[in-house]
Amino acid sequence: KAQRRAELLAGRRALPDSVRRAEADQLCEHLGAAAAGATTVCAYVPFGAEPGSPAMLDRLQELCDVVLLPVVRSGPGQALLWGRYLPGALVPGRFGLQEPARPWLPPDTVAGADAILVPALAVDRAGTRLGRGGGFYDRTLPLCRPDARLIAVVRDCEVLDALPAEPHDVPMTHALTPGSGLVSLGNAWMPAGT
Repeated sequence: KAQRRAELLAGRRALPDSVRRAEADQLCEHLGAAAAGATTVCAYVPFGAEPGSPAMLDRLQELCDVVLLPVVRSGPGQALLWGRYLPGALVPGRFGLQEPARPWLPPDTVAGADAILVPALAVDRAGTRLGRGGGFYDRTLPLCRPDARLIAVVRDCEVLDALPAEPHDVPMTHALTPGSGLVSLGNAWMPAGT
């Protein structure tokens, strides 16, 4: 996994800014499908070369009643806290991340979300997600409702045929990519809505 992570991160860093911006705009255009019928969505502020942009948060705010963002306050392998997204009110957090200011909500707040946008380095067609290895989402995703949409946000080339799965992995139900939009994962892998 470490080698695969390094390769994927290198590929993202090599992208020209113009491609990164164009893909972020495309992702923003697909958020309507990702948030369809949702009143509460968990998202994240893209970090480094992660796909997306802060504009995605503003778009989600237009589409949903509540947008929650993760807050990292404990060590690796611990569940995430959550904070409500308010435009223009993000503050610096741990690891160079941007996060909502207090008050923060407990980890099980994620159980109230209809859709969770999850950062990923890659996802396979069965829904196995490759993250950065910190374990924060591994501890958080089991707290989600069984019917929640778990959406890995990746570039089109980061939807792979297969990734190694571990017993603690919670499978993603969808991927959100710039070119294909919302893609269903699992046995019925296909672009959503087809």
